[in-house]
Amino acid sequence: MNNKLKQFAWSYLSRVTNMIVAVSLVLSFAVASSSVQAAEKLQTAKPESVGVSTLRLGRIDEYFQRFIGNNQIAGAVTLVARHGKVIHHSAVGWKYREESIPMTTDTIFALASMTKPIVSTALMMLFEEGRFRLGDPISDWIPEYADHQVLLSDGPRQSRVPEARPITIRHVLTHTSGLTLNPENKGLTEEELKWVTNDGKNFQSATLAERVARAATIPAAFHPGDHWQYGASTDFVAVLVEKISGQSIDQFLRERIFEPLGMHDTFYNIPLEKVDRVAARYIPNDGGEAELQRAPAFQEPTTYFPGVSGLNSTSSDYIRFAQMIANGGELNGVRLLGRMTVDLMISNHTGENEVYIRGPGYGFGLGFGVLVDPTVSLDTLSPGSYGWGGAFGTLYYADPVEDLVGLMFIQLRGHGPLNIRQRFTNVVSQSVIDSVADQGQKIRGYGIPR
Repeated sequence: MNNKLKQFAWSYLSRVTNMIVAVSLVLSFAVASSSVQAAEKLQTAKPESVGVSTLRLGRIDEYFQRFIGNNQIAGAVTLVARHGKVIHHSAVGWKYREESIPMTTDTIFALASMTKPIVSTALMMLFEEGRFRLGDPISDWIPEYADHQVLLSDGPRQSRVPEARPITIRHVLTHTSGLTLNPENKGLTEEELKWVTNDGKNFQSATLAERVARAATIPAAFHPGDHWQYGASTDFVAVLVEKISGQSIDQFLRERIFEPLGMHDTFYNIPLEKVDRVAARYIPNDGGEAELQRAPAFQEPTTYFPGVSGLNSTSSDYIRFAQMIANGGELNGVRLLGRMTVDLMISNHTGENEVYIRGPGYGFGLGFGVLVDPTVSLDTLSPGSYGWGGAFGTLYYADPVEDLVGLMFIQLRGHGPLNIRQRFTNVVSQSVIDSVADQGQKIRGYGIPR
């Protein structure tokens, strides 16, 4: 073959190869785009078409208007979905009362602890890849906890002893680890205190993984599995996601959960161009009225991404996550989890341990509070209902018997005395007017062995 013929052959082959690559990229982009577009579609319906009263749903806005009228909250966004369709989405009051900026349904809220179910879901996605078993010790990935200790108290005397059993992945998912990042009253020496607090400096310029590694010096509150204690456990879940996946939790959530589900307004670091949609944060004064605690403002980006809190989101974004779980791990053709994994996550793993944060009648699953006994609960929900709330007054719950999902978003630190979240579930439940006695549940937790 002469040189001209060789050049022609190579040129032709190169053009064909480039065409194949281009077509492949276009097809890949089309598939990815169609998946995201499918997930972005929020189906809506008239309430009566799914067995809910429009008139009774109107009580939700009336309920929150009373708190606004009494100056106990500035504003609220609520969303209700049934059978996978949004039947109520409303904004009342003020996003930023002091500047007379009204609340809107696309307002961005600090989720606080409503971050936990999302981060726990991320770890369970890795569980489905066969990366670990729930009974595996966390020290397999965070070796500083291989010989961890427990602080025991006998009156005024304190002593540290080896943990009776290793801290497992199940322990951190269920808040039965006894772990904390707070060194107060843990009997640490001055040298140990300097180490775990980064010599008194905060960790915001560092990473969560660095803080968790140093916190191994802090003894646990009890032997793993002995009790339920709300605290730092989901920070360990986030670090496990990072260690196992090789990505930051911020990157993992964005690529594996937010982008596939079309959650474009959910972030640790809120972009500058979206700050005008952020809700102001309030706190009750001595008279119980809401006073401004933090005005909406741009926050410098951080590399410290907690598992226990830190995410910001909208009601339209969070319902995508919530409905994905309610559907057994799938939303409009985008599947993140298998149905059996979701069943495991929304089952009670904590036995008779009291989940005091959520109130009487609740146990805890793998990232979710789970209603075990409705007869003592403050909520009007079916057995097996699950979800979680945030410190600033956000709440997410799902009732799998009624195939009902409810979201409420306010920004009030210290909302507890109002009992606003428990009463919200009741105001939503009263709007259901049909019977599902002959309908099967889509998903359900496992029954408690007797």
